[in-house]
Amino acid sequence: MSSRPMPFALALGTASFILAVFWGPPLIRLLRRWRIGKQIRVELPQSHHEKLGTPTMGGLMVLVPILVITTVLNLANLLSGFDAGKAVLAYFNFAEGSPLIGKSILLPMLVLAAFGALGAMDDLAEVRRWGGGGGLKARIMFPLQFLLALAAAIGLNHPSVLDLHWVGVPGIPDLVDVGVLYVPLATFVILSMANAVNFADGLDGLAGSVAAVAFIAFGIIAFLQHQNPLLSFCFTIVGALFAFLWFNAHPAQLFMGGTGSLALGATLAVVALMSFQWLLLPIIGFIFVAEAGSVVLQVGFFKLTRKLQGTGRRIFKMTPLHHHFQVLGWSETQITQRFWLVGIMAAMLGIALALI
Repeated sequence: MSSRPMPFALALGTASFILAVFWGPPLIRLLRRWRIGKQIRVELPQSHHEKLGTPTMGGLMVLVPILVITTVLNLANLLSGFDAGKAVLAYFNFAEGSPLIGKSILLPMLVLAAFGALGAMDDLAEVRRWGGGGGLKARIMFPLQFLLALAAAIGLNHPSVLDLHWVGVPGIPDLVDVGVLYVPLATFVILSMANAVNFADGLDGLAGSVAAVAFIAFGIIAFLQHQNPLLSFCFTIVGALFAFLWFNAHPAQLFMGGTGSLALGATLAVVALMSFQWLLLPIIGFIFVAEAGSVVLQVGFFKLTRKLQGTGRRIFKMTPLHHHFQVLGWSETQITQRFWLVGIMAAMLGIALALI
């Protein structure tokens, strides 16, 4: 198997990093000028109150380079008559028939843009205190998320788009056809991961670093499957995330906000679905699943004990999970680095299972 698609993917990641790094400072200045600053909940640990007013909607630093680079490459292929994929293949002496960018990436691009727009609306609603503050109400936010996830799932499954209806199962050599269950399952996967990444976006560097590891893992899986466009797309995202982390490292100059977390979570799910290895997403994205799971367990256990005992009890000191460890006395840097290390090990395990 040729390893030559990897240089192109790494080059795209580098280009994305450079573009995002240069885009970062003017974006931060614009957000400060427009007073788009983070609002802090009263119940959060005291260290979070120092972050009040830090620019949010930093997901734009990630989304814009990804969309610009991927759109330009696709337009070069589709509109101008210049086949960028074949040109680069020829430069690196690739065999023809192995495009490095292609129409299959249009769907994850649309998902990235659509969920990013929804996250931006939520961020603005929180900052401007529309409807009383706190962002978009759940009765508005959840139906919109569901419709976007359903549309993406239908696109993945529809014969005229990607025509996907399989899943890879570790230990079984052939893909398993899930048939009519694909659309509801894919909708659930996209919706769940979008919110899981959103829950993890609470500490400097946490969501961005863990997301970068997850996209690297699925990029490697795509490489092993000869899905070169998916490989290129994953590493374009990784480059932009590394640039974002340059400004999001503790103490953060910029927060991702729902603009980035919802978009990245939904796109990660779509990438997993396109790689057929979406059963491994809870492993590769273990930190995200743990963050969301802690919230579900906390709320569920509190309601159950209140119903049975009259007084609600809690499993964790505070959720999402990273706040539990903050209350225990871990520093923000300790939590981020330790969660990131667990994320790397989980990604390694996921890749190993994909090879079985």
